Amino acid sequence: MKIAILGGGHGCYAAAADLSEQGHEVRLWRRDREALRAVLDAGSILLKDADGARDVPIAMATPDMGRALAGAQLVLLPSPATAQADIARLMAPHLQDGQVVFLAPGTFGSFVMARMVREAGNGAEVTWAETGTLPYLARKHSEREVNLTVRAVRLPTGVYPARRAEHALAVIRSAYPSVHGCGDALSGALMNAGPIIHPPLIVMNAAPLQHFERWDIHNEGTQPAVRAVTDRLDQERIALREALGYAAPHYPLADHYRNDQWMYGDAHKKLVKSGDWRENIDLHQHRYVTEDTELGLAFLASVARWAGTDAPIAHGLLAVTGGFLGRDLRRGPRTLESLGLHSLDRRGLQEQLHEGSGL
Repeated sequence: MKIAILGGGHGCYAAAADLSEQGHEVRLWRRDREALRAVLDAGSILLKDADGARDVPIAMATPDMGRALAGAQLVLLPSPATAQADIARLMAPHLQDGQVVFLAPGTFGSFVMARMVREAGNGAEVTWAETGTLPYLARKHSEREVNLTVRAVRLPTGVYPARRAEHALAVIRSAYPSVHGCGDALSGALMNAGPIIHPPLIVMNAAPLQHFERWDIHNEGTQPAVRAVTDRLDQERIALREALGYAAPHYPLADHYRNDQWMYGDAHKKLVKSGDWRENIDLHQHRYVTEDTELGLAFLASVARWAGTDAPIAHGLLAVTGGFLGRDLRRGPRTLESLGLHSLDRRGLQEQLHEGSGL
């Protein structure tokens, strides 16, 4: 299958190497030609995992969006939600009928990007989907080398518009057999693990993150008090999903720590052992703040407000993070209020998510 992968981060390089090794024709797009230079020159990515290290040839690496998207059946975005608006604008002239865009994860980006592309004048029948986490736990070790610690074994995925779910899921499963449908785009967004696991780790490790040059929030930073807050926050997410009528499995984050039933299976010990997450985290710039808190957690809290469900942990973490950022995160760009959806009743929002706005 022809697959376009958009972005230059850890997940993008892991996907490019992994899917190429599976036999797919991968086009890796990155806007910065110089940052892509190492892959362009070698024609490959050095992939490291439990099977060792090997060079994996990539069919195409390009800074040309049109070349990357031409004829691609699946368009994969393992990029941060903070990049989605720019990528949507660059994609808009090139998307074609029948293509499936898969956000991994999405932070409700399936709705946001679809609307942006439509407003840019592209009337193609494109289907958008988003899942609960990256398909990989991975870290780049250089501009051509990626270390893949864990592959996801369960990827609950919501589709926008939901009426085209069967087509979208069939295409995505050709690359990721672990994908399974979980309903519409809102359900997919409420599977996103990042806004649950990362905000408590950031807020409750703020002092050591600013004191030490490198700190592992998943090792020393994951203590019983942090876990307790994370579990309570996840209970708010699950209660919200249930209040909106979404069915189990909800993938409680506690399973990530205690058994193999979560999206990555039994992965926490491997994550800590790898040492790749002992890193410098800037509390103002890191994606755990800019993506998972400012966008993801703010989105979840706004849905809770709209649905009338109690979410004190979510709102409290937003307030504290807003305190050190110096702004009110309740007014962020990825809230239902900012997206103009807060005035819809439940039936109206369900219809929008199922039918799409002329999509």
